[in-house]
Amino acid sequence: MIRVLLADDQPLIRAGFRALLDCEDDIEVVGEAGNGGEAVELCRELRPEVALLDVRMPLLDGIQATRKIGSDPELNTVRVVILTNYALDEYVFAALRAGAAGFLLKDIEPVELLQSVRVAARGDALLSPSVTRRLIEEYVSTPPRPVAGPGLERLTGREGEVLRLVAAGMSNEEIAGHLVISHATVKTHVSRTMTKLGARDRAQLVVFAYESGLVTPGSR
Repeated sequence: MIRVLLADDQPLIRAGFRALLDCEDDIEVVGEAGNGGEAVELCRELRPEVALLDVRMPLLDGIQATRKIGSDPELNTVRVVILTNYALDEYVFAALRAGAAGFLLKDIEPVELLQSVRVAARGDALLSPSVTRRLIEEYVSTPPRPVAGPGLERLTGREGEVLRLVAAGMSNEEIAGHLVISHATVKTHVSRTMTKLGARDRAQLVVFAYESGLVTPGSR
């Protein structure tokens, strides 16, 4: 059972998401919050697998809440997914930096929402959709001058190659096909790369790849 926390300052939005999620046999909404502060406290109390947070909330917004959740060692199993109305919301990339596993548009199709919750729950990042790649390219097109990517020197050549492909939005299956290696080998490379770079999930790997200068917007 995937335990989900909903956080949005609009009760109607929360009710709509709850109605959809609670219809699934493998998903359960365990709590609702009307602001970021409540969301953090409920995460500590309920320990959901996935927290769906609106990016704009009173008292504590989604980014601040994500940062608090991501910095709490006791909440390292909580996967935060940011909800937004805008495909290129300026706050979303900051949320990825803060530790969010990804983001969803509020006009997402119901089947996509359900699939996204399951993807986040198993520890994958929601970075495949083209809108995510557009967002990343938009907000890292003029990043601060990279500083020789601390941690990059610890990666093997293959790990660096896998990191580039993760940053391109490829799934493990796609990377395996591209490099002609097994799916298990890709998982091992991704896991080791996350450990060496201190990343909690694939979203942070993507942020690291861009901010370190390993990849640049528009590169393939």
